[in-house]
Amino acid sequence: MKNRVFVALIVSVVLALPAFAQQTGSTSQDQPAASQPMQSAPAAQTAPPPSTDQTSSMSSSQSVGATGKQPLQAETREGFWGRVNPFARKKYVQRQTQPIRDRVNELDELTSANTRMIKDVDSRSQQGIQLASAKANEADQHAIDAGNKAQAAQQTATQANTRLSTVEQVVGNIDQYKATTQTEIRFRPGQSVLSQNAKTALDDMATPLKSQRGYIIEVQGFSSGHGQTAIATSQKMADSVVRYLVLNHDIPVYRIYVVGMGNAPVPSANTAEEQPKTKRTSGGRVEISLLKNDLEQLASTSTAPNQPAPAK
Repeated sequence: MKNRVFVALIVSVVLALPAFAQQTGSTSQDQPAASQPMQSAPAAQTAPPPSTDQTSSMSSSQSVGATGKQPLQAETREGFWGRVNPFARKKYVQRQTQPIRDRVNELDELTSANTRMIKDVDSRSQQGIQLASAKANEADQHAIDAGNKAQAAQQTATQANTRLSTVEQVVGNIDQYKATTQTEIRFRPGQSVLSQNAKTALDDMATPLKSQRGYIIEVQGFSSGHGQTAIATSQKMADSVVRYLVLNHDIPVYRIYVVGMGNAPVPSANTAEEQPKTKRTSGGRVEISLLKNDLEQLASTSTAPNQPAPAK
């Protein structure tokens, strides 16, 4: 009977030890917190205010973590069992790990917030890069257009300069006419009527003149005889030629110059060694000379700039 009582006492003591150790640990944790204001009050009354060096050292020793709070401090002693309590209860473990869970949750929130900020900054950076690239492409296109316009302006200036040089040359030679073709019409003595061969020769000469400019026609009549009679006869033959050109080919009268030469001597071409001789007309004839200046060349160059440039 005594042995049973003794064994029961030992078992009860063993079972009571963890509860006693747990209560002792909780009371030991509460006592420093309660005794700290009592100790700090006399210290605040007796201790002098900290200096600047002490304040800076205190602030440097108390580092702040990522959450903006002081780091967790490990407890130096936890109740009767020290750091490890083999008989710790669930509430005790939860009370010890709750600050750690709170800090971990705060760090998760900060990490997610930083991730969102990084994504936002990256998105805005990409938009800025795309906008800058679009602006650069637009500037390149404007530069290309400006270069094309400058090239076109240079080409137009070159054409204008060339045309101005041509105009200056034409204006300088406006009264310089050169003989291009010459036709001779024969008449029987005492007659001023055009034959069929004469009309055909005049048609061949006057037909191409309808689309030309910058020309004049010189008509000289020659007749046999002497004095005013020969001059009047030569004038009549020349007038018949002019009348045919004006009525049948619409040649303007202001482009025709008529001269009745009568029986004036006409220079005849001989060899280079001999001196030129003159011969008089035997019978009636009319010489038609077509003279041109550089206005036809100016008309051809004026239409060239108006032609569209070939596509590249």
